[in-house]
Order: sequence, then structure tokens, then C-alpha cells
Amino acid sequence: MNNPNKKRNVSYRDLLYKLLIFVATVAVIVYFLPREGKFNYQYDVDKPWKYGQLMATFDFPIYKEDATIKREQDSIIRSFYPYYSLNKSTEKEAIQKLKANYNNRLKQLLPNVDYLKHIEQILNTVYSVGIIANSDASELEKDSTHNIRIINDKLANLQPVSQLFTAKEAYEYLLMTDSTRFNPHILRRCGLNEYIIPNLLPDTVRTRTAKEELLNNYSWAKGVILSGQKIIDRGDIVTPDKYSILESLRRESLQRSESFNQKQLILVGQILFVALFVAFFMLYLELFRKKFFKHRGSLLLLFAMMVVYCVATSLLSGDSLVGINILPYAMLPIVVRVFLDSRTALTCYIITILICSITLRLPHEFILTQLAAGLAAIFSLKELSQRSQLFRTAIIVILTYLLVYFAFELITENDLTKLNGRMYIYFVANGVLLLFAYPLLFLLEKTFGFTSNVTLVELSNINNDLLKKMAETVPGTFQHSMQVANLASEAANRIGANSQLVRTGALYHDIGKMENPAFFTENQSGGVNPHKNLNNEQSAQVVINHVSDGLKLAEKHNLPTVIKDFISTHHGHGKTKYFYISWKNEHPGEEPSEEMFTYPGIDPFSKETAILMMADAVEAASRSLPEYTEESISQLVDKIIDSQVEEEAFKNCPLTFKDIATIKAVFKEKLKTIYHTRISYPELKK
Repeated sequence: MNNPNKKRNVSYRDLLYKLLIFVATVAVIVYFLPREGKFNYQYDVDKPWKYGQLMATFDFPIYKEDATIKREQDSIIRSFYPYYSLNKSTEKEAIQKLKANYNNRLKQLLPNVDYLKHIEQILNTVYSVGIIANSDASELEKDSTHNIRIINDKLANLQPVSQLFTAKEAYEYLLMTDSTRFNPHILRRCGLNEYIIPNLLPDTVRTRTAKEELLNNYSWAKGVILSGQKIIDRGDIVTPDKYSILESLRRESLQRSESFNQKQLILVGQILFVALFVAFFMLYLELFRKKFFKHRGSLLLLFAMMVVYCVATSLLSGDSLVGINILPYAMLPIVVRVFLDSRTALTCYIITILICSITLRLPHEFILTQLAAGLAAIFSLKELSQRSQLFRTAIIVILTYLLVYFAFELITENDLTKLNGRMYIYFVANGVLLLFAYPLLFLLEKTFGFTSNVTLVELSNINNDLLKKMAETVPGTFQHSMQVANLASEAANRIGANSQLVRTGALYHDIGKMENPAFFTENQSGGVNPHKNLNNEQSAQVVINHVSDGLKLAEKHNLPTVIKDFISTHHGHGKTKYFYISWKNEHPGEEPSEEMFTYPGIDPFSKETAILMMADAVEAASRSLPEYTEESISQLVDKIIDSQVEEEAFKNCPLTFKDIATIKAVFKEKLKTIYHTRISYPELKK
């Protein structure tokens, strides 16, 4: 009896798992989405406006071009004069020091007191004009500053720089003035440098304040656009003046979106947008692909691919269009198509492209090109079993990119000379990167537990070690498996199942017989039958064990889970009828131990495993027919498959009665071809 509490716990756990995937997907995508505002137009000078009529929705100034701003500000700076403060105490201190040194030592060096008066007079002259430091003079010369403002008693007087003294110039002026009366050689011995100290000091605070005030009064705009005013219309040429207006609109739009409230609104909008599309995708899976929705590996693959491409687009959106156009978006539908199906691949791809588009300046162009490329990838790759198929798909995707973008440019540019050649190079590089889907499939198989057609084709190669060993050890079983593979794959093709999967599963379904080859009729030779030495229970156990032995071999050789499923389901919960009936015949009126004669496997749960069960039973039974006629083969197929249906072997399979009827018809057709009656060749009469 089933435990309802256990079922409830499982459903709650499953619901929580899906909720976590939903929240994690939305959170990661939104976290990487750019929050700054966007100006979704692309334009160049002397090119036509590619969009509809553009109207101003708010008042904004027309900003001057950067070159104009730099030129005008440089002109303002050149007319600006820095401020210097006059330190009057410097002159007094220098004169006092001179007089003190005269009494101490200069009196012995100077011939008379007139020298002292001369030095004092020159110092008064120099200090009254002003002395600046050599470093300050170099800075003024470097900036081409010809005047300064000297602050004296709260008054700012304009003074030419050429009239000022540096310390060096003041010293030379002191030595050379009236050199006929006052010997310069005598003056040099007096150490006059001690009395020449700069008395004009830069007033950096006042200079900076005055410069900032001057620049703040500078007008950055050269006009105003009023709300409701037409800016440009479709087909108009973007003149330099129009370009300046458009750049001003872009700048104002971005500034308005940088406020805290605006960013909060953008964040809320992004959460709603992404959550809505992710919810739509989950609803699609719930309604139309319940198998994928219940399989955790499928869910993880789908949403992991979606997150990876959305995050990559967000990271590349701040750069040029190079990264966006080189990123192989078509790889997403290829991967999903290979592991799941084309409809899910298309739905996942469309939703991913729509989410990615909100990060770009030109979303409509991006959606057009990527959607066309994705459709081409899905339609051109029915299944992937060879590298050449992926190469062909890459070529088709490249051609689709080129043609769609070429058509788009013809519509928007109307001039072949203005085509963007770089974009075509990016699309070719995109197609080349698409080839990396082949090695990526191997990594995804191991990560998410899938098995691609590429792997199935490799496993079905009869030259691999396990199948070669099977052909040598149990040749009869190997031939039986080959016949079952042919029957099953043809039936799978007819009802739309995975023919490659069922073919590969058929080749491995009986590998467990390699443990005891002689106990199976198809491998016996010389009339030796080891079952003669065993009772029915023992014989049944030996035959039954080929399922568990096969699973052990599959585990040892790292066969995929989908192949193990064929080993465990090809007999389901059926019985070894030969030994079961033999036991009952030998023990009339007694009931046997059912477990001794029942396979421990599971009933088929997919179209492919059900087809294999039918093909295995039909092919084995067909070998015991006394004669191969159309009627005997038809009766055999009907009898075996109808008995399996009556025993409810396919109750867990998505097979319809129409599918079963089709499978019967295929088996009858194939068996008639295999066992057709050959005509006798006539002998030559002598």
C-alpha cells in the first residue's frame, strides 16, 4: 500500500527544488544586468537616421562639443591671472639683518658707510617691485602667464611678470647697479643673498577659488531644445548640428537615469521582466514537456545554459559590438536539440535572446539576426552523430547571419557603399566558434548525465572492446543482438522514437550472457546442453542472472545509464516461461515459487525500451518456427506482442495502440525479408 505522506514529501521537495531553480536563475541574471540607463539609438555624422521620428520628451540644453569647450576654456584660463600676496615684513627683516651684520662684520669689509646706504636703497627698490621664487617664476613662464594680481592691503593690483624680480635677478641687480661707484667684487664678499628673500607668495586658495568661479560661470550649452520639439525624422541626414543635439539628448537621458529612485525602478523592472520570461518557460515545460520538467538534469541544463548566455551578454554589453556578435548564441539551441528536442531548444533560445536583448543598445537588430541564426541551427541539425553535421550547421548559420544582416542594412542604409564590413567578419568568427559545441557536448554529458547521439554511435561500433569480446565469447547471442537491433531501430523510425538509442541498447541488452555462454541455446554447439544436469529452478536462475550480470558488466565498462535501462527492462517482470511451464508440467496440482522463475528487472518505461522488449522476444521465438511462411510469421508476432500487452508489460510506456500496430507490421515485414524462401537453382543437364 502506498504511503500518502511519502508522496506529499516528495512533491514538496520537488516543488522546492523547482522554486530554487527559478529564484536562482532570476537572481543571477538580474545581478549581472547593467543598471545604468541606455540610449537605444546608433547614429553617425553624414549618415541617414535609421529610426522613426524622434521628439523631445523633456527640455534639455544643446551641449557644446568637447573641442569647442576645450578651446573656450583654454582661452578663459589664458586670460586668468593668479593671485600673489605681498609679505611686507620680509623687507623689514632683511634691512634689520643687514644693519645688524654691518655692525658685526660688514664694517670691516666695506670701504665706507655709503656702501651700506647703497645696499639698503637697492633692497628697498627691489622689495617694492616684488621678488618671487625661481620655481614660481618657472611655473608662470610654463603657463604663459604674463601678469599676476598682487594683494596689498586687501587690494589686488595687476602687475606684469616681466617687471618682477627673481632672487637671482635681484642679486644681479644689486651688484651691477652703479658699479662705477660701488665695486661689485667688494659687494660679492658681503653675502648679499642673505638679504634677498621672496616677498611675493602664491595665494593658492584665492587663485583656485577665483578660477573655479570663472569656470563655473562658463556656459556649457549653446542652445535649448524644448519638450515636444521634433529633433530628427526617418531618412534625415545626421548633420553636425543634429549630431550635437542627439549627443546632448543621450547625455541628458543617461543623467536622468542615474538617480537612486531611477535605479530602483530599473531594478524592479528587470526583476519583473526576467521573472516573467523564466516563469513562461517553466510553464511551457509543465504543460508540454513534463518529462524534462520532472528530470532534474534536464532542468539544470536548460536554466544553466540560459544563465550562462545572459550573464555573458551582460558582461560584454559594455564593450563594443565585437564580443556580442562573436559570442556563438546558436550553440544553445544546438546543445538543447541534441540532448532534448527541437521545440524545447527553440523555446529556450527565444526566451534567452529576449532577456539578453534588454542589455543592448540595438535590441531589435540583435533579435533579428540571432533568432534567424538559431532557427537555421535547429532546422539544419536533425541529429548529431558526426562532426561533419556540425560543420554543415556552422556554414548554414554563417550564411544566415550574412544574408539577414545584409538585408537589414539594405533596408536601413539604402547605400551599398555604407555597408559595415566588420560585422560580416564577426559573423564568420561566430560560426567558427560554433564548432566548439562538439567538445562541449562531452563535458555536458558528464556533468548533467545525458547521452548524445555521438556517444551512442561510438558505442554501437562493433569494433569496440566490449562488443568484440561479445562476438568472440557468445557469437550466437551477438548475432541475435544484431538482428534485434535491426528490427528495433526500424520500428523506432516508424513511430518517431530514437532509433539510434534503441539500436545501441539492443547491441548491449544481452551482454550478461558472456558470463555463462553455454547455458543459452544460441551459443550451444555439438548438442551439449548443460541444463540437462540442472533442475528447472536452477536453470531458471542461471538464465535470470544474465540481467544482473549484464548490469555488472555495464557498470564495469562505464556504459551510460540509458544503455543500462535496456539491460534491466528487456525482460521486465516476465518469467522464464520454458522452465516455469516445465516445472508445472512436472508438478501437476502444485504452485511454484514465483520468484524463482521471475526476472528481477523493471517494466519498460519508454518507447525505446518497449520496442526492444518486443523485438527481443519476437526475434528469439522466430528461430524456433518449423517453417517460415507469411501466415506463421504473422501469427508469431501477434501472439508474442499480444501476450506482452495482456501481461501489462507496457503499462508504464507512452505507446498507443497505433504504435503497437505499426511495430507489429514492421516486425512482420522484416522477418519475412530475413526468412524468405529461396528458389532452387536448376542443374545443368548433360
